[in-house]
Amino acid sequence: MNSTHAIIEYFVAQGVPLETVSLLLVLPVIATMIAFFRQVLGMKAFGIYTPLIVTFAFLATGIKYGIALFVIVILVGMVSRVLLRKLRILYLPRVAITLTIVAFVILALLVAGGAMKRTGLAAVSIFPLLIMITLVEKFVATQIEKGNQTALILALETMIISAVGYYLASWEMLKEFIIVYPWAILLTLPINILLGKWTGLRLSEYLRFREVLKRIT
Repeated sequence: MNSTHAIIEYFVAQGVPLETVSLLLVLPVIATMIAFFRQVLGMKAFGIYTPLIVTFAFLATGIKYGIALFVIVILVGMVSRVLLRKLRILYLPRVAITLTIVAFVILALLVAGGAMKRTGLAAVSIFPLLIMITLVEKFVATQIEKGNQTALILALETMIISAVGYYLASWEMLKEFIIVYPWAILLTLPINILLGKWTGLRLSEYLRFREVLKRIT
């Protein structure tokens, strides 16, 4: 650990795992990346918090199993909403039933993964699974408020941003840089201030209104 910053060495000496320190320091970078996707590219996703925690769920499960679980959770959420629509029950009980169905489906997948010797899937810890399961509530709420199409688009954007965040957080060069220069994380503050003052068109808006812009120019 000769190349690490003194403050990082102090944290580790106090019993904080180096991997935990690294991930916590990477978190502002991922959050800034999500803000960039929202403000400049126009990818809304499910806010900033959901892609952030899904990114860490991907880190825990691995990108392959993470995306598979993400897609399954969304599909089960869609099917459950269709099935429960006929019951005409209130929102919270409906979400509770949906979460129950998703939990059983994921449990069945874990058992199937173990039976097929997919140890990576069967050994997934509970916390990333809980993150994926609770994603259903956000999806169902968006379905009710904005419709299926918008909910699917936001889910897809969330998955894409989380996947980018996964590769960013897994980038060894970035993690090593942060461990050596942890103060560099403070640069995310002025970057976010600049993003907060962004008044130009987002990339998605350029694509949507490109014909109009051509006529104007």
